[in-house]
Amino acid sequence: MSVYPFFIEYERPRTRRLMDQHFGLGLTPQDYLTILAVPQTTRDYCRPWRNLQAADRDVGSTIKQDKDKFQVNLDVQHFSPEEISVKTADGFLIVEAKHEERRDEHGFISRSFTRKYALPEGIEADMVMSKLSSDGVLSITAPLKVPPKNSDERIVPIVQTGPVKRQGEEERS
Repeated sequence: MSVYPFFIEYERPRTRRLMDQHFGLGLTPQDYLTILAVPQTTRDYCRPWRNLQAADRDVGSTIKQDKDKFQVNLDVQHFSPEEISVKTADGFLIVEAKHEERRDEHGFISRSFTRKYALPEGIEADMVMSKLSSDGVLSITAPLKVPPKNSDERIVPIVQTGPVKRQGEEERS
């Protein structure tokens, strides 16, 4: 057996996306067959063979930053809005979610997680907003601060008052 596939795996760049957030779910009979057929050479915790319907709905966690804003999308479909909290502290965005033990088709399950994201420089922490979509995706956005102008220049507005009188008209009056 060659060790070459292992070296290829270590050279693969890491993505900024967390895959398979469906921890704690039971395995289906199809999963057992696929486990035997797919070699386990990946170094990451990723089960691409996992229930494909659930994988289609799973957006995982994505981070996007452009010139205007910082955005995090997180799959929290197993939690209700009351079970999720989003806050900022000490330069971090902190997302916590927890639900008590509940019954599902495989038995009982309780879930909880805490995820911390370092806020980039120039983020207005007091302007962070979060939205939860109907399909369970939590979107958190924060605008970047607009850098102040370094000049002492100030534009003076011109206020227009009554009609203009010309000098010649004033002398005749």
